[in-house]
Amino acid sequence: MPISKETLDDVALSKEEYDIIVQDLGREPNLVEIGLFGSLWSEHCGYKHSKLLLKLLPHASPRVLVKPGEENAGAVDIGDGLCVVMKMESHNHPSAIEPYQGAATGVGGIVRDIFTMGARPVALLNSLRFGPLSEARNRYLFGGVVSGIAGYGNCLGIPDVAGEVYFSPSYSANPLVNAMCVGIAEKRRLVSSRASGKGNLLMLVGADTGRDGLHGASGLASQTFEDERELRPTVQVGNPFMEKLLLEACLELADTDYIVALQDLGAAGLTSSAIESASKSGSGVIIDVAKVPRREEGMTPYEVMLSESQERMLVIVKKGCEDKVKAIFDKWDLRSDIIGQVTDDGLAKIMDGKEMVAKAPIELLTSPPLYRPKGVKPNWLEALQKSDFSDIPDIRGDASSVLLRLLSSPNIASKEWIYRQYDHQVQINTVVQPGSDAAVLRVKDTKKGIALTSDGNGRYCYLAPFAGGIIAVAEAARNLSCAGAEPIAMTDCLNFGNPEKTDVYYQLEQCIRGMAQACKILNIPVISGNVSLYNETRDEAVYPTPVVGMLGLIEEIDRLCTTGFKRKDDIVVLLGGTDTDTDSLGGSEYLELVHDLVAGIPAINLNLEKRVQQCCRDAIKRGIIHSAHDCSDGGLTVALAESCIAGNIGIRAKWKIAGRGDSELFGEEQSRIVVSLEPSRLRDLERLATRHHVPLQKLGVVGGSRFIIENMVDLPLDDVTDAWKGGLQRAMA
Repeated sequence: MPISKETLDDVALSKEEYDIIVQDLGREPNLVEIGLFGSLWSEHCGYKHSKLLLKLLPHASPRVLVKPGEENAGAVDIGDGLCVVMKMESHNHPSAIEPYQGAATGVGGIVRDIFTMGARPVALLNSLRFGPLSEARNRYLFGGVVSGIAGYGNCLGIPDVAGEVYFSPSYSANPLVNAMCVGIAEKRRLVSSRASGKGNLLMLVGADTGRDGLHGASGLASQTFEDERELRPTVQVGNPFMEKLLLEACLELADTDYIVALQDLGAAGLTSSAIESASKSGSGVIIDVAKVPRREEGMTPYEVMLSESQERMLVIVKKGCEDKVKAIFDKWDLRSDIIGQVTDDGLAKIMDGKEMVAKAPIELLTSPPLYRPKGVKPNWLEALQKSDFSDIPDIRGDASSVLLRLLSSPNIASKEWIYRQYDHQVQINTVVQPGSDAAVLRVKDTKKGIALTSDGNGRYCYLAPFAGGIIAVAEAARNLSCAGAEPIAMTDCLNFGNPEKTDVYYQLEQCIRGMAQACKILNIPVISGNVSLYNETRDEAVYPTPVVGMLGLIEEIDRLCTTGFKRKDDIVVLLGGTDTDTDSLGGSEYLELVHDLVAGIPAINLNLEKRVQQCCRDAIKRGIIHSAHDCSDGGLTVALAESCIAGNIGIRAKWKIAGRGDSELFGEEQSRIVVSLEPSRLRDLERLATRHHVPLQKLGVVGGSRFIIENMVDLPLDDVTDAWKGGLQRAMA
């Protein structure tokens, strides 16, 4: 009987892909087998349009313990017998349909990826994108997502310590919700996800299986969607209290020698967890779906295998240890059932009691066709990049009001309304809280600290994908350097539209190439990540938005730095680029907010970037500077204002403004860091800057209760603070 187009659409398989399956199987697959192939060959699980490009990213360093894709998350050595485990993933489409549950289960899924490896989760981060808050639908999505992140993370007792949020019409129909989790483990206790050893048992633990999440991987995350009503059943429902029990039970189990591997059930549920685990070891599996506990009657083998019900784990138990493992789960009031075993025949066999309902080679199931279409730079991009801003009136005489508008912009204003809903102090490791360039956590029983940040600018990548990819990596590293941390590892989440379109594939390839170049020059390996494609609705794609989550290491926790100015009469100095022109306006928040223009080319000098960051880190280690803050959204003037607000102290600044005032004040030239220090240490900083070949410029002096840039801006600090602190709430109102 010929396969219907509707059936293939349900699992996001093309007719050409189906024909490959028939040819390699030597027969027509049945419905359960089609479900297995559809899930494992989906964009979400199979990375069909991105795997070849991801090979461009550097992955190696002496600290890296796990190659990307080998395990559920990446791991890097931080010394003292410890390692950091981290990963970032998306939950975009589910959050567009059910914002609370979509975001909550996104947090739950990324947390399981961490404790599956035997690491205790110590921090959560997030990166969010929404349409303008002037629209009621966007306010609903924004509020629901923030509540979902808070509700799940707070219940787990994991601090949410850093993140970012941007608003643009590009994201109105398709918000982006990227969640990151970081854990710490003893290196010797890292747990594998490889299902090996003939006769070892497959144990399913946690929640009963329901129909929620069907086609989540193959449908919702692997193709565009138009009508959210029909997709609500694909959104999972989370139970953070059960996840907390799973977390503690699995960490206890990781301290035993009763198991071979742990694997969470995420996208595609039992299908991906069991089959991918067996694939990593070259083994096979046999599963009896009749032994899977269910919370709904009449579920078919197809539904059981593809269900994405949350809070479930697959444990590969050493044969003979099943009673000991079950006793641990019983202690934590968790149900556990033996549902199958590991084989050595390389096949996935799915039984329903005595009936075999699916059988296929695991190598075939986990080897989807990989695509490398030709990306084409669109004509409209060429026109945007050639935009000339010389006709735009300069802002001399109006800079004060422009600064207040920028500080009030939801993209720049304080995000306190968001992070005050998160518990960022639980576990009492948080040293630098949300709101700084990077969060800093102490590593217990050591002198070390880790710094964490997430960064990305879709507007930059829309205008110049290659440069935008570079800037995403560079800004994340710069934020860590401003805290005094050496960047040592990176995870990412690449959010793009339909890769089958030549302009979208061009964006994807160029962004990855830019990220790869930045990682190589800055010596930062990519240890894990996620690709989220088909982020578009009604043929309109989101901005290309690569998000970077980065880890930095501080060898001595008492040698760290924060953004706020600290002392009256300290000198304020700019490290890095000082020659601004109209080119620095390209892609700026100022240009879009004040002139309603998204145009130009953001640019960056990577060699200067590396030197500026190293100079800043060295100055912090030597105790030369009191504060450090990077220049990014809103440019130099916004960076100065944020340092004043954080320190609750004013500034009197003066420097030569030779060209356009708007470019000098609000241009977003990269590779710049604002620092403050005692006048007596200026000579030390100058010598250090000379050694690193870094330009240095004195900007002004800290003190007073006004924000002054001579001949350009003069405002009471209270007005500056009010604009920044209340901007997001005013936009929501």
